[in-house]
Amino acid sequence: MTTQNLLVELFVEELPPKALKKLGEAFATQLGDQLRAQGLTTADSVVTAYASPRRLAAHVTHVWLKAADKAVQQKLMPVTVGLNADGLATPALIKKLQALGADVSDPVATVAALRKAPDGKAEALFYDSLVSGATLDTGLQKALEEAIAKLPIPKVMSYQLETDCELPGWSSVHFVRPAHGLVALHGSTVVPVKVLGLKAGNSTQGHRFEARVSPVVLAHADDYAATLVQDGAVIASFAERRAEIVRQLAAAAAQVGQGAQAIEDEALLDEVTGLVERPNVLVCEFEAQFLDVPQECLILTMKANQKYFPLLDAQGKLSNKFLVVSNISPADASAVIGGNERVVRPRLADAKFFFDQDRKKSLESRVAGLDKVVYHNKLGTQGERVARVSAIAKVIGLQLSGEVKRELAPQSWIIEKDGALTQAADTAARLAKTDLLTDMVGEFPELQGIMGGYYARHDGLSDDVALAIEDHYKPRFAGDELPRNPVGVVVALADKLETLVGMFGIGNVPTGDKDPFALRRHALGVIRMLVEKDLPLELSWLLHNVGDPFGSLISPDRSKLVDELQSFIYDRLAGSLREQGYSAQEVDAVVSQGPQRLGDVPKRLAAVRAFTALPEAAALAAANKRISNILKKALDVDPHVSELLLKEPAEIALYAAMQDVTPKAKAQFDAGDYTASLQTLAALRAPVDAFFDGVMVNAEELDLRLNRLGLLKSLHDAMNRVADLSRLAS
Repeated sequence: MTTQNLLVELFVEELPPKALKKLGEAFATQLGDQLRAQGLTTADSVVTAYASPRRLAAHVTHVWLKAADKAVQQKLMPVTVGLNADGLATPALIKKLQALGADVSDPVATVAALRKAPDGKAEALFYDSLVSGATLDTGLQKALEEAIAKLPIPKVMSYQLETDCELPGWSSVHFVRPAHGLVALHGSTVVPVKVLGLKAGNSTQGHRFEARVSPVVLAHADDYAATLVQDGAVIASFAERRAEIVRQLAAAAAQVGQGAQAIEDEALLDEVTGLVERPNVLVCEFEAQFLDVPQECLILTMKANQKYFPLLDAQGKLSNKFLVVSNISPADASAVIGGNERVVRPRLADAKFFFDQDRKKSLESRVAGLDKVVYHNKLGTQGERVARVSAIAKVIGLQLSGEVKRELAPQSWIIEKDGALTQAADTAARLAKTDLLTDMVGEFPELQGIMGGYYARHDGLSDDVALAIEDHYKPRFAGDELPRNPVGVVVALADKLETLVGMFGIGNVPTGDKDPFALRRHALGVIRMLVEKDLPLELSWLLHNVGDPFGSLISPDRSKLVDELQSFIYDRLAGSLREQGYSAQEVDAVVSQGPQRLGDVPKRLAAVRAFTALPEAAALAAANKRISNILKKALDVDPHVSELLLKEPAEIALYAAMQDVTPKAKAQFDAGDYTASLQTLAALRAPVDAFFDGVMVNAEELDLRLNRLGLLKSLHDAMNRVADLSRLAS
């Protein structure tokens, strides 16, 4: 018996475009997995997914008409339970065999057919049988039902189908969209399966308007994609249709010239791919006067409302041309182009109206209105929140103003002592949320912050303040850029810290996958700014000071709150570092120390990585682990050492080496040269090894024991300034 390729298609009404890719992949994957589980496919079988606006399909290679029979060995029960004293089957055994479908008409033959084998300390009865493999008819029926049941459907629809039985009536069907056709072909043979009230056949429907024939008849499973293109004017493959759209977008942009290129948006591309069956990209344009509106507004309205691809010029500025992905390809496309141009015009006019109206009121005049906007029922209004953010920004600005100049990657950061930073940060923080009250942000919430920056410039505010207002939500997502100037960093840091402290302070802590206030993202934003900008701010100091403006609104146990938030931030930091390629041991060694200046973390990790490459590293890490265990058992140990109580040559030698090495290592640590500090400490390997070989730490004499513990405590403190080296021990 040879295999044939299988094609299954479910023809439905228009599927949700944003979910189409996931639906297509899930349908094909589940179908293939179910067939494989039943032994109907081979190890070489390949599953290909198809998904267009009106169909989900899967092509599976090397599918058997019938799965191979399987030998099944089943343990029944202990011999003492299954057989009586005469060796005949007990009622319990007969009942068990009947449940398995075995022939029990002849009791003697029944027992003779069983096998006895050791099972632990006892002997058990086993029943060996040959189970017939599943047929494709039954196997595909089961696979289809499972695949449909497990589809990640965003929202289920219910509709009625007329029953095909003798008694007339209607039955309810629940699916993502009403289904109208089912194809199931094994080679060129129809597999008689039924699902969603539909019987399988060998024909489907093509493009609504441009199909060459209707219905489209499929002669063979392998002809599916080619027949749909030729007779149905449909590109069934989601990936191929997407690639064709990308190709046409690039070609159309090149046709426009002047370095034009379509805006890149993967989500929009996926959604448009889910809207068309055979794409046809057309160039349209709108009146140049609309370009006076901020391009973010125009781009958003074209993408979100119309699913258009705006065109940018070589400098990245929006042009007055855009690209439409049409689902039809008429000989004369002028009517389609004109229709899309007419549709977009009112949208752009609305954006221009909102922009013009919003500029009639200054941001400052909108501040009072924030008192009428509820932020959280336990944390007050947006006005109260803005007051807290402003207070936090002022504290951070004053702290940073203590340093005259500091180089911060990736830019030079200049901190003035005249209070300019603090004043600008206070202004930006006070105005940052006022654009929430504008018409433009009311229509397009995605533009919050961005529009505030435009309106701040219109109000005559400095670029520092305008950029800070625009950037204070950054980073909005993983990989997003950080605020572009010091004022923006201060305000963004204050905004995110206010959210974290406020939500933790009222008990809104993320649990599992649930994080409705995006606190994990806020924590990562705080981490990135502290690390990448190398800010001279200590984490516990920040968290303690952020809590003050809340007063009695949050938990009065501030120490517990700070500990919880620090732990939360360190967890996010550790996860982020592991994603960057650091090993779990390296990250654990550094983060477990709870470094307060997060900007030091990359330097500490680099120092640890350099240390682990030294030949002394493994021995020192193991010794450090041993010292940690000794000190844990001894509890509170005074690091004081008396030279008069040093008796053994090895402890005298270790103390002398420490007197030479640890001051140098500490000076290097204080200077921020963590790599040199750890490398200096590597010289202690030999005296440390000799100490453990020749000295009894837990001496009977109390003064000797305490002195040796103090020596180890001093050594432990010196070795673990940069990182907990015991975490590097294997």
